[in-house]
Amino acid sequence: MTDRPFPVEALHVLTFARAIDDTSPVYAEPAAASAAGLSAPAAPPTFVMAGAHADPDYPLRPQPGRRWYGSGGAPTGFGPSDVDPAAGVLYAEQHFDYRRPVLVGEVLTPLTREGATWEKEGRRGGRLSFFETITEFRDEAGEVVVTSRLVGVRTERTPEPDDSPEATR
Repeated sequence: MTDRPFPVEALHVLTFARAIDDTSPVYAEPAAASAAGLSAPAAPPTFVMAGAHADPDYPLRPQPGRRWYGSGGAPTGFGPSDVDPAAGVLYAEQHFDYRRPVLVGEVLTPLTREGATWEKEGRRGGRLSFFETITEFRDEAGEVVVTSRLVGVRTERTPEPDDSPEATR
């Protein structure tokens, strides 16, 4: 995700809440938000990651004329002759630290930096290289609202199938 500002819009928040099957009225109704002590409807947890769609270069965002990891009437994605910059990278975990709720009407700016790195030996994929990506989502006053810590892992090689009896149980 690039450090591109994105608006927290009511319809986007409502769509996100529906997608995660969270029907809390605090995400859609100003009166419910007010009763909860908020000045505007709030965004659900993890909503800030939807800001990646404000980045025209985000690799998982559909682009006209380019294949992507989507779904549709025909196969999409990368084939054996394509160079995939995300090949061998696995999503391991993600943590969010909220200083306060994200509110409809705000414009957030993500500021991303690299975090820690470490390695360990894997059982089937060789050496595993872990890395953190830290993103602070700041409001228009420059205050941190949410901090995300994403942990990814690169494998040294494609793991071989585990044919052991324990793996097939």
